[in-house]
Amino acid sequence: MANGNGNGKAQNEEATDADNETKAEKTEEVDYKDRLMRLAAEFDNYKKKARSDMENAKVLGKAEIVRDLLPVLDEFELALISIKESGDKGVTKGIELLYSNFFSSLKKVGLQEIKTDGRFDPYRHEIILTQDAKGKSPGTILAVTKKGYVIGDILLRPASVIVAKEREEEEKEKGNEEKE
Repeated sequence: MANGNGNGKAQNEEATDADNETKAEKTEEVDYKDRLMRLAAEFDNYKKKARSDMENAKVLGKAEIVRDLLPVLDEFELALISIKESGDKGVTKGIELLYSNFFSSLKKVGLQEIKTDGRFDPYRHEIILTQDAKGKSPGTILAVTKKGYVIGDILLRPASVIVAKEREEEEKEKGNEEKE
């Protein structure tokens, strides 16, 4: 509708321009909100990663220190064996107490002994020797020569073990059966 002075078209254009500006402002506002939400999510992810990295660094730091103390732990165990053989009960009791306190302190920071009962695990055990063992299946741990330790998922030292091997007679029989 045109009014008598011919401004109808101009008013429509002004209204359209105002609507376009309002739409543009709303679109810009939505874009800013979207960007803000994305930045907030990215920052939350950054904080989680930083926290995780900090925890990993703490565990790795503990692992390095404890790894350096493992020879001392081994020497304590050897001292205990040697002292028990000497028969001096007072010294034995003192060394046992020292060892117990030392080991308890290491356990508080997460040290765990690797279990060595059962089958050989190449990720946690190191074979030092294989031996024939009647009645034992191949791969069964027969003895431990040096204890292994972990902190969490970090292997500090694999357990050194003696493992049952497949008997030569069985190998020969299997070889003969395969030939036939």
